[in-house]
Amino acid sequence: MGTVNGLPAHILLVHAIVVLLPLAAVLLVLTAWWPAARRRLAGPNVLLSAATLVLVPITMDAGQWLQDRVPDTPLLQDHTQLGDTALYAAFAVTVMALVTWWRHREALRVSGVPSGAKRTFLAPRNTGVTVVVGVVASLIAGAALYDVYLIGDSGARASWTGDYSATVIEDNAD
Repeated sequence: MGTVNGLPAHILLVHAIVVLLPLAAVLLVLTAWWPAARRRLAGPNVLLSAATLVLVPITMDAGQWLQDRVPDTPLLQDHTQLGDTALYAAFAVTVMALVTWWRHREALRVSGVPSGAKRTFLAPRNTGVTVVVGVVASLIAGAALYDVYLIGDSGARASWTGDYSATVIEDNAD
């Protein structure tokens, strides 16, 4: 993907990732730890996470298009290398969102049924498993948030380092 309305598509698409991946990560933590949030948001978070996972490679492809059209610098190389990690972060958030949703689904299926009467795979009634899922979800969400920060910071540095004046330009001062 090249341009959208005359602007490089990467510049526009990256804003969606910067909003959607952290939102999915925060929802993941909420749904992993808070049953009321899990009831309402686990399913929508799976859809949000999956949509973000699909959007990441599209954004990366648009970034490759842009990279081929700007001067190669060490800052750009850093950003490109960090940008490749977004796919792993989005994948991990999506998998844990699925795990959280599936546990909720299993819990609904076995509610009111004596233990062992229906087979479950993710132990929806086991508090220990819930804590493990919550901790893993929190770690993955934290890593995803940090990853988005690192990628965004490196992209901003690659775009703006040396491209602005440290002092006010007299023609622009009002």
